[in-house]
Amino acid sequence: MIVCIDTNVLVQARARGHAFFPILDAWIAGRYTLAVSTGILLEYEEILTMLSGKNAWVKFARLLDLVELTSSGVVRVTPFYRFHVIGEDPDDNIFTDCAITAGAEFLITEDRHFLPLANAGYLPVPIKPQEFIERFGLLARP
Repeated sequence: MIVCIDTNVLVQARARGHAFFPILDAWIAGRYTLAVSTGILLEYEEILTMLSGKNAWVKFARLLDLVELTSSGVVRVTPFYRFHVIGEDPDDNIFTDCAITAGAEFLITEDRHFLPLANAGYLPVPIKPQEFIERFGLLARP
């Protein structure tokens, strides 16, 4: 299964005790493949650096590289077509474009701007983090 993770979910999922941590933990364990694009990685870098300092981004980038080298847990795509699914916050289209290009089944987000995907008739389907955790029985490892 391929998924794309919105930045707000990724930021929260990094904290071991957070309710969203099982999402990141399941990715590291090989339960799904994370789809990323250059635009998404740049946003991850910007937000992680702004919120937690440069070291937070460096740690995540190393983790991303490690997962990519040791498993099929990362798919990097270069969207050449802009689908313009999100009108209310066009910056969010980096996630929809990546997810569609990668053939992702889900886009994990709490952002209401992704609701147009729900009725678009194609994948990915937007899914709330807690719903993703429950649907796939993701539990954090001790």
